[in-house]
Amino acid sequence: MTESKTETSKDSNKLLSAKHIAVVNGIGLKTIHAKRLRDMYRSAGWPCLDVVEIELLAAGLLERLQEEGGHERMRVTDVGIQFLALAANSNRQAKDPHEALVEKVAHDMLKEGRLVWTNLSLRAKITLQEEEQGSWRYCMPDVFSIRNSSVQAYLEPVVHEIKVNRADLLGDLKRPEKRAAYLELGGQCWYVLGRDAKDRPIAEPDEIPVECGVIQLVQERLEILRMAPKRQFNHLPFAVWMNLAKATPLRRSDAEPYQVMH
Repeated sequence: MTESKTETSKDSNKLLSAKHIAVVNGIGLKTIHAKRLRDMYRSAGWPCLDVVEIELLAAGLLERLQEEGGHERMRVTDVGIQFLALAANSNRQAKDPHEALVEKVAHDMLKEGRLVWTNLSLRAKITLQEEEQGSWRYCMPDVFSIRNSSVQAYLEPVVHEIKVNRADLLGDLKRPEKRAAYLELGGQCWYVLGRDAKDRPIAEPDEIPVECGVIQLVQERLEILRMAPKRQFNHLPFAVWMNLAKATPLRRSDAEPYQVMH
């Protein structure tokens, strides 16, 4: 079916969003376009000369500027700013409670000046009471952070485990090997507890093992209910350093103005 000129004109000036996808001036855009546009907005705007950039130019979200000396750079247009705002809003709406709470904790750690990672897969050597020899266990802390220091003894690694569902929390508490791995990796381990559909806390502090601290989400704020004991820490294992080197830490510029811990 052929669209009328009027319909085409209307569509070209609208941002249509569906699961992080927008249509701008007839060009279908995805999260990769939003990421490139954010990077371009934060940088000097040097061109990448690839398909993503071509599509952003065609959609009118980027424009080319001629510099003195013949060099060309890119600039985010007003329509590009509108697209970035739309993408950010869609991203917030799409987050489930667990993702949102992970992001909130990570951003608070960034604001404290720490280096922060999410979605890590780390390996730790632990020894449980029933074991004669230690064993290696893999674990995936929701948020892992260290102090921004070049001195090993000052790194103070911290693990935050995020729970927003009571059944999931209770199942997790039955796995001492997982908790032991977190404690082996970090000087402190915290459980961050969300709220249920009726806005009730999913657990009380005394339900969490005493070797871990407890933080609770209260009216969009993170409140410390019990401090996490600090364990003696000398250095990060080499395998952990390698994983951190291969992963990308979060950037403070990504943080939104969330409430800090009290």
